[in-house]
Amino acid sequence: MSMTLRLTDGETDALRRQAELEHRSMQEITRQAIREYLANHTPAGLPDQLVDGKPPGYGEVLKRLAQRAT
Repeated sequence: MSMTLRLTDGETDALRRQAELEHRSMQEITRQAIREYLANHTPAGLPDQLVDGKPPGYGEVLKRLAQRAT
């Protein structure tokens, strides 16, 4: 799947300079940043599930919580 990412001129320039310094593409750096963000801001294992296209299975947890509420 593709998406459009709109950056400011300053963000684009900074990303381009960094990509040149690292001899990497702007896309590669952006994708790595997204993976790192997900790894640091989601429950353990969820980023791998999302990257692999597998939705997280919260059904069982929600069922248990509903049972406790009654």
